[in-house]
Amino acid sequence: LLLLTMYQWWRDIIREGTFQGHHTPPVQKGLRYGMILFITSEVFFFLGFFWAFYHSSLAPSPELGGCWPPTGIITLDPFEVPLLNTAVLLASGVTVTWAHHSIMEGERKQTVQALTLTILLGFYFTFLQGMEYYEAPFTIADGVYGSTFFVATGFHGLHVIIGSTFLAICLLRQIQYHFTSEHHFGFEAAAWYWHFVDVVWLFLYVSIYWWGS
Repeated sequence: LLLLTMYQWWRDIIREGTFQGHHTPPVQKGLRYGMILFITSEVFFFLGFFWAFYHSSLAPSPELGGCWPPTGIITLDPFEVPLLNTAVLLASGVTVTWAHHSIMEGERKQTVQALTLTILLGFYFTFLQGMEYYEAPFTIADGVYGSTFFVATGFHGLHVIIGSTFLAICLLRQIQYHFTSEHHFGFEAAAWYWHFVDVVWLFLYVSIYWWGS
């Protein structure tokens, strides 16, 4: 029911903005503020995960062995798959910016190419993350370290999948001539969200993979 409601709501927004011309400057301003507030709420969402991680790692309890990582935990090498994932997401940030500039300059072909590259990089990141989970020497049931690691990186992975889907919809809309150089907030919102996902990953990489190991 929630997914159906979201689909119909966003469908109506696309209709109103693309075909009916209801997205006047004040309406667009409201949509921008709404997206900013949504991303702000997501910042606080992830802040809770970082709080849990640092609370456990900076003052490890006797139950954890008084050390971090806890005794018996074999951590992942931050300079293998996690570093590759970092490079993949940073590259996707470049390509989504390329797509944005191409839209503003009216370069449809370049926009499609850049968006396609961004989506492929997003799916590649998800694939690498899945392989990392499969091969990880610990599980979500392995105490505080396992739970904070999998919950924080797992929710980030979910956001990457959502962002990739968001961008895929933008790609379809671009192919169908929904965006112009002046009217493309749907894409801007997706790009903001994608950059947010990139920044969260950088904090995850430095905190959990590098410093936390």
